[in-house]
Amino acid sequence: MAASKRLRSGHSYRQTERAYTRMSKRRGKAFVKSCPAHKIAKFVMGNEKKQYDFRLDLNSKGQLQIRHNALEAARQVINRRFNENVGPQDYHLILRVYPHQIQRENKLYSGASKGDRVNTGMSQSFGTPIGRAAQIKIGQTLFTVFVNERHVDAAKKALMAGMLKLPYSATIEVKPVVKK
Repeated sequence: MAASKRLRSGHSYRQTERAYTRMSKRRGKAFVKSCPAHKIAKFVMGNEKKQYDFRLDLNSKGQLQIRHNALEAARQVINRRFNENVGPQDYHLILRVYPHQIQRENKLYSGASKGDRVNTGMSQSFGTPIGRAAQIKIGQTLFTVFVNERHVDAAKKALMAGMLKLPYSATIEVKPVVKK
């Protein structure tokens, strides 16, 4: 596999401090030259018109960044579990975060003479965009699921399976839906 196609390890992008990601129409003032597309296919799944009895929230315990491909993997696992165990018309799943943060990588070369010819020094020191991430705060809701009472246990199991794809621990909060 080529070095440009490989993902960097996740601990490289865990800090939630704001990166220098200015985008401008003027080339000299733009630090990020392009914005990569995120890999999340859908943010809302299931039957959103039906009335449900319970709401389950997957809330974060930590403050960090989560890559867009980790969010998509968790969404796919949760959605697949619901389609298999509950049925496609008996739940409503919402992904509540959006990956705004652009991740950059400035590749460094080492060796006898490679570094002198390839590296650009400080002239292009902000790196190339390689992906996106969502910045998560403590207690922020990532996924919300609406189900009826008989499917609450299946929803908990599906959210637990999706939690394994995320780089931190989370809590599941069950609330009854107040009907008007």
